[in-house]
Amino acid sequence: MGQSAFFGCKRSEKDYVEEYSMQLTLASKTQKAKVYLDGRDLDQSDSFGAQVVKSVTLAKPNIFIVIEANFAPEDIMGVVYPAGTVLTHITLDPATGKLKKVEKIQGGILGASLGNGTHTSEETCFPAKAPSKPR
Repeated sequence: MGQSAFFGCKRSEKDYVEEYSMQLTLASKTQKAKVYLDGRDLDQSDSFGAQVVKSVTLAKPNIFIVIEANFAPEDIMGVVYPAGTVLTHITLDPATGKLKKVEKIQGGILGASLGNGTHTSEETCFPAKAPSKPR
């Protein structure tokens, strides 16, 4: 497994606050880069679509993350949504804790609810200790 870094993160929107842990693992000769949120691997694929971590790049002082998601067409309570894609570019400065997320949304339920185009948000993520392993 490649080198890992751990972060304690917080996102806020209006009156909603969510705290989560993030683990970033750089690519090695035998494994691709990985991102885990609260222990959940962001590389996911099922009949509804796929999400893939394309890269995790350390370019001091920042860490750059690229994630791509593709969603199949959906029918939710009689409302039909077309296939959609989301391309996410994340820039994290561990020294300041500033995480900037730029998402390009096209189609799907997210395009219908949030609007197609580029959406930018900021969160905070500070370095954290690696979680202790169960014995």
